[in-house]
Amino acid sequence: MCNKSKVADKIVEADVNTPSERTFTLKELASSYNTPKNAYASVHGTVIDITAFASRHPGGDIILLSAGRDATVLFETYHPRLQNGLPKSIVETYAVGHLLIKDEKAVSCYNWSSGFYPTLKSRVSERLRQLNRPRRGGYEIKIKALFLLVGFWFSLVQMMIQPFHVACIWSCAMGAFASFIGTCIQHDGNHGAFSTSKYINKIAGWTLDMIGASAYTWEMQHMLGHHPYTNLLHQQGDQGDDQESDPDVFSSYPLLRMHPAQEWSPMHMYQHWYAPILFAFMTLSKVFQQDYQVILDKRLYHIDATCRYGSIWNRLRFYVMKVITSLYMMFLPCYFHGVIRGLFLFVIGHLVCGELLATMFIVNHVIEGVAFAQKSEGEEALAPRTAKGDAPMLKSQAEWVDTAKAGRVPLNDWAAVQCQTSVNWSSGSWFWNNFSGGLNHQIEHHLFPSICHSNYPYIQDVVEGTCAEFGVPYLSEPNLWIAYRKMLRHLSYLGNDAWSSGKKDQ
Repeated sequence: MCNKSKVADKIVEADVNTPSERTFTLKELASSYNTPKNAYASVHGTVIDITAFASRHPGGDIILLSAGRDATVLFETYHPRLQNGLPKSIVETYAVGHLLIKDEKAVSCYNWSSGFYPTLKSRVSERLRQLNRPRRGGYEIKIKALFLLVGFWFSLVQMMIQPFHVACIWSCAMGAFASFIGTCIQHDGNHGAFSTSKYINKIAGWTLDMIGASAYTWEMQHMLGHHPYTNLLHQQGDQGDDQESDPDVFSSYPLLRMHPAQEWSPMHMYQHWYAPILFAFMTLSKVFQQDYQVILDKRLYHIDATCRYGSIWNRLRFYVMKVITSLYMMFLPCYFHGVIRGLFLFVIGHLVCGELLATMFIVNHVIEGVAFAQKSEGEEALAPRTAKGDAPMLKSQAEWVDTAKAGRVPLNDWAAVQCQTSVNWSSGSWFWNNFSGGLNHQIEHHLFPSICHSNYPYIQDVVEGTCAEFGVPYLSEPNLWIAYRKMLRHLSYLGNDAWSSGKKDQ
């Protein structure tokens, strides 16, 4: 999917506004400027010092996630009202140099030259302004958050004090409330979308720690890996040390083959049968394995986690919250019901939580008809393709009539790729939007992660209409049940069909 000439042009443009002639490689940024106390990031080729700016950044220390990285995608997606790159005042104050163009890792797979995403950002911002709806926060999400938090703690207490057979029901309820806290509170909080206050956003994001997992580890996988590079893998599925790769589609491999570039093995013939069982263990795996591995290694797969776990205060928060949550979610139930029954209650609560969370997330990207990208050279690789080899962008552009003089969108335009690698379900529904925490509007969420999910039903038609105007695919399923069935069909296809690059021996 790489398009070097377009990226190089963007980098050269950025150099004009860069006061320093110093050049950096991405390797240099990643190794020497990746800590909370010494953080540089690149945006469209301009390298800025974000160390001092972090304390003044309106969004809080979320900006430190970009330390030591090419933060172009993060900058563009979290600032929908900015249309022309970095503000001049930021460049003049914080720019320290530019990325070395000859550095192969500085060449992104994505193109930012078209007017598609700027038009989307402008129209969505205008729609929210017309409706007088705040981009972040609002009363809806706060009322829902209060209900979910009360429900979680009430269920947890009932799980402890009720007889065991009744406590089992309350454990399931506790797991369900925990999953909704994950999708409806912490998700927006860690994206900086729960509130206009960076402090309230931090508290909302902390609720993930409250239910047992680490928000910092979640940020690594979700915000630095999955969101910017959705369904993107290197050739042959090897992510290497390049930041442009989506851990959500390879972290379950080899148990699950989700991406057509991954090698096939005989057990994948049955993955559509056992996948729903594995989904239930998602949160147990995260709480007891992934979180600890990341803080100890300061790395999540190919993603450097020093930007968070390089801080002693963040590490202290991690361990303190692990102790506290283990106390009230595991040890207290053991105290009231005995060790065996207490552990049973803890596990079934997690299984319910894991199943619900995995279901809400997986149907949006691992589903029949969704496109997958593969990082490799060549013109044909520019267009993301489905598991069956179809290229939705090529098909839509073949049928597209440029009545608005919008101009052809490049095959590797970042926003257009997001529309092809994400799938909605129950689009426009206020109820399902609130039920899923906006995950049913996955296209809107990936294009605008800093916009509160309560706004998605009000901007959905704007996004769909703009996609049609620019010849960009927009895929939506009628409901969750159909989306879930198509997810299982996708897993069955990758487990039993020989089309893809990871095909079975004939």
